[in-house]
Amino acid sequence: MREQDDPEYCYSLLARDAADQVEAHAGPLGGQVVVDIGGGSGYFTEEFRRRGANAYLFEPDPVELGEGAPDGSVVADGYLLPLGDGVADVTFSSNVLEHVADPQTFLSELARVTRPGGLIYVSFTNWLSPWGGHEWAPWHYLGAERARERYRRRTGRAAKHTLGENLFAVHIGPTLRQVRARDDVRVVSARSRYWPFLAETIVKAPGLRELATWNLLLILRRCAP
Repeated sequence: MREQDDPEYCYSLLARDAADQVEAHAGPLGGQVVVDIGGGSGYFTEEFRRRGANAYLFEPDPVELGEGAPDGSVVADGYLLPLGDGVADVTFSSNVLEHVADPQTFLSELARVTRPGGLIYVSFTNWLSPWGGHEWAPWHYLGAERARERYRRRTGRAAKHTLGENLFAVHIGPTLRQVRARDDVRVVSARSRYWPFLAETIVKAPGLRELATWNLLLILRRCAP
């Protein structure tokens, strides 16, 4: 609720929570190589570094990076990262999947740069979540264009996101089936990122999960070639 008005508070809190989730599966981050893909201005990268990780940020949009991005940040497309195979202990992507037109190719690149046995953290806001329309949610339930127009009238400025351009309707069921069918990753956990209880149970309920999960968190383990 405070993302627009107080991004520092919002993303610092989110970064601490995400780092806790990563450490729950990857162990203490000290000395580990963490690749943050699409991490915006670097809140996640900075939190990983505070915990001792060798963390690097790759962000395709220079505007999102801003002037205060962490040292060593790279402008790079998540479809084609300037990294060798298997260089990362942890590959991290927070709320990016709904912004790419080809999620499976994006996931393939995450897997490529992760070492065998390494961890892949992927979370995304699914389209039928109450927040699926991002800044023009929940009015996206009535149609994307209608929701964007309402946002423009209410705020006096154009919405940041446009369906089919930089926001895509990603659903939980198809995504889970596609990921489970891959032979380069194994699903360790599929859960609601923000729910404090029954987080994995909700994701097991077809139909209901598309509305109630809000944000799907996938913890994947890179398989040996």
